[in-house]
Amino acid sequence: MYTRTTTTTTAGLAAALAALLVLTGCTTPAGNRPKAAQSPASAPASPAHGGGSGYEGPRPQDQNLLAWTGDPNDAGHVTAQSAAGVGGRITLVRIVLREQITWSNIWLGLAGIDPNAQLTNCYLGVYDASGTLLAASADISPQLMTDAIAKPLPLGKPFTAAPGTYFIALLLNGSWATNALTLKATGAGISVNAGLTPPSLRYSTLLTGQNALPATVNLADQSTSTINTGWGSQWYAIS
Repeated sequence: MYTRTTTTTTAGLAAALAALLVLTGCTTPAGNRPKAAQSPASAPASPAHGGGSGYEGPRPQDQNLLAWTGDPNDAGHVTAQSAAGVGGRITLVRIVLREQITWSNIWLGLAGIDPNAQLTNCYLGVYDASGTLLAASADISPQLMTDAIAKPLPLGKPFTAAPGTYFIALLLNGSWATNALTLKATGAGISVNAGLTPPSLRYSTLLTGQNALPATVNLADQSTSTINTGWGSQWYAIS
């Protein structure tokens, strides 16, 4: 009898313990249970460029433009040169397009005018990275004599510009008072070409004695001798 009683009691205790374990597992708080590994898809998104603030700064499209050499708000410098210094000399400003556009106008920031200037054979144009003239304006002499504002100057014929490097060319001819006819520019001076050499300078001059923009130029001949004297990098935009 003693042996039978012990067996029955042991079996009962085992059953009770098993039931208690099941009950404990069902009532354990969710916070104490082991967590499944987090799926990669549910991982937090990486912060946006710029520290996650979402601020990218002004863009040309904010002002109904297609591209520019820089934010016009930063073009607070006024640059000037004598007719002897830049007359007949082609001034180039590089611009890099990140997407294809239809290029119709070049915007120039005219800071000051000389009502007594005698201007002629003044042009804006666009060269590609090989030095080929893609488009040019008509003579812009009249537009340089009025309204000291940012103004669009139309190319003779709009063209499709693929992503890549281009050079906006300015040619001035005639006579003017050095500090009266002035253009808006950046204040970087010669630092604008930091890390660059011809034919990829951001700001340079080419040739002398020109009365029109030639069909081709050799960009390897880019010079900084004139811009080093204070002929600052002009501001341009595209529409």
